[in-house]
Amino acid sequence: MSAFEELMAFQRDTEALAGVAGRLGWDQETMMPRGSADQRSEELAAMEGVLHQRRNSPRIGEWLAAIDHDALDAVGKAHLRHIRRSFERAQKIPEALASALARKTSQSHVIWAQARADDDFAAFAPTLAEVIALRQEEGAALADGGDVYDALIDDYEPQAKASDLAAMFGALRPRLVALREAVLAQPVPAGLEGPFDESGQMKLARACAKAFGYDFKRGRVDKAVHPFSSGSGDDVRITTRTNPLDPFNCLYSTIHEVGHACYEQNIDAAYRLTPLGQGVSMGVHESQSRIYENQLGRSRAFTGWLYGQMRDTFGDFGVADEDAFYAAVNRVHNGYIRTESDELQYNLHVLLRFDLERALISGDLAVSDLESAWNDRFEADFGFAVDKPSNGVLQDVHWSAGLFGYFPTYSLGNVYAGCLYQALRSAVPTLDDQLAQGDTSGATAWLRDNLQTHGGLYTPREVIERASGAAPSEAPLLDYLDEKFTGLYGL
Repeated sequence: MSAFEELMAFQRDTEALAGVAGRLGWDQETMMPRGSADQRSEELAAMEGVLHQRRNSPRIGEWLAAIDHDALDAVGKAHLRHIRRSFERAQKIPEALASALARKTSQSHVIWAQARADDDFAAFAPTLAEVIALRQEEGAALADGGDVYDALIDDYEPQAKASDLAAMFGALRPRLVALREAVLAQPVPAGLEGPFDESGQMKLARACAKAFGYDFKRGRVDKAVHPFSSGSGDDVRITTRTNPLDPFNCLYSTIHEVGHACYEQNIDAAYRLTPLGQGVSMGVHESQSRIYENQLGRSRAFTGWLYGQMRDTFGDFGVADEDAFYAAVNRVHNGYIRTESDELQYNLHVLLRFDLERALISGDLAVSDLESAWNDRFEADFGFAVDKPSNGVLQDVHWSAGLFGYFPTYSLGNVYAGCLYQALRSAVPTLDDQLAQGDTSGATAWLRDNLQTHGGLYTPREVIERASGAAPSEAPLLDYLDEKFTGLYGL
């Protein structure tokens, strides 16, 4: 075999082992017995040690040196771009640190889940401090004298910089706040009054997943404390959660995760178990989950179809007609939980976390002061006080998992989704007629062909520019929100 063929064969096994490690993580959050946490943390640490050795193998450097880059086609060059990036990053991180991070974040997840259930931040704080210290050490190794937080962001959004994201978010905030104030000055539409039984919610969640093209032959839906998507290729699993008083939590969490999952399922099969076989970044990933959930799933057209499905499942549930249901789905109201937030206020939740985690990583904010800093910032941003830690600093799983640098990709994904939706509406002029029938195929096929199939072939910015026809900008998202909520609230 040539050096390139040998490298790709080696990489295939690495990708397969990473899939096994991912399945261990999925099991931990869905089915693992509570008493298995310590053993699972050791298993994950061992797997991470093996993966780190492979990603850092001297043979990769030898193969990269032996390959004639100019002789490769675009796909081959893209493979090398990803492998070289992974190799160079792995060389900077000691194996002991990689294993320690895997072990500690596995333990941390279990401690966080119990602290959240008990509304006891103090029980989680010491473990969180250890996670942050390990991530600071990793970030410093990767930054090589540069900005530590930028190095962590690069794990999730290659080439992104905190300063650029802060500028983009700064441009989002004024129009978001002004629109929110105008909306909240209007009467609040009626919400839903439960209860809605769990079996009905899960049945309808699976129907929504199917409507958006999720392939159940290569996936499954389970329940977890915090909804997520896991896997790639022929094994892509999602989770959701139920609340008897709020079926939208279940339905829209499911549609959101289906957006992630369909991205992975729709990547060109030729890229399976290669560096191109996963979504190219978390920002691009979030663009898919958010456009499925919001621009498509919360549209007037689709909610008209969903209203009929709700009546078929739950009978007369107290909402008079499709217009009232559309208003209920898009109801702007005060709330604590990011994942349950309305479309208008969602990014303000993300911006709060972005600023706090930058301060944690830089050392400007101590973990012992995090809960009070969160509560103060939340009240300043949203105008009311946090009532308990599970509605505040303990609500998200990300920090327990060590995912510092991940949160800004949520808002970046919303920006990307705004750009994509603008192009999608031009490309599929009958979009609303299709969605009104519960038919998402026009939209999902366009997203598949223009973005999802490429996997990691292009850089994040390139894939958005190619699909939308323009450089990423916050303007399409803000224009979409203005038009939607001005119409909804008669502004």
